[in-house]
Parts: sequence; structure tokens; C-alpha cells
Amino acid sequence: MARLKKTYHYYVYVVELDETVWNEARFRRANPDYRFDKPCVYVGMTGLDPDLRFDRHKAGIQSNRYVRDYGLRLLPHLYEVYNPMPYDGAADMEVELGIGLREAGYAVWQA
Repeated sequence: MARLKKTYHYYVYVVELDETVWNEARFRRANPDYRFDKPCVYVGMTGLDPDLRFDRHKAGIQSNRYVRDYGLRLLPHLYEVYNPMPYDGAADMEVELGIGLREAGYAVWQA
């Protein structure tokens, strides 16, 4: 009997947010070390293709309000190398990616 190769279908993704999200006090408080030469971003994980997940955010379907109201585009150069992965890996990578981007000076929101 042939053994099936396990395929993974979880993804981390990064959405660039409009800089006006900085006017949100809660967003500012979460990013005290933000460097203004970097973008504001949302980091998430999903079992969907990141493009579809972004479209769902923008349509208000299970959306984060920062992505719905301020989301501009996906930034695949920041996450494609990690995808796809198992659920636990994606959950861990979402946190690690957010921490890494924040340390690099990005303003980061994670749900």
C-alpha cells in the first residue's frame, strides 16, 4: 500500500495597513518602538489561501477591523518562505513573525 504524502494547508500572512491606522490609540500603545520608515502591518494565520483570507477581511467576513478598515495589500515577501505548514507551526510562526517584524521597527497588530 502506497503511503500518502502529508500536505499542509496552514499559512501565515502579512497585510500592509494604511499609515492612518497610527491614529488609533490602541494601535499606537501596542507599538511604542515603531520606526516611521517601516510600514504598519497585520500578521495573521489561516487555513485558507492568504489572498482569499485578505479578501474575506476586506469584505467583513471574520475580519480584523484594522485589516477591514486600513488593509492595503498583502506583503508576500515577508511570509511566503514559511508557507504552507502544519497548524501548530503556523500558530507558532504567526507569533514569531510578529515579534521579528516588531523588533525590526514595524508597527504590528496580531489578533
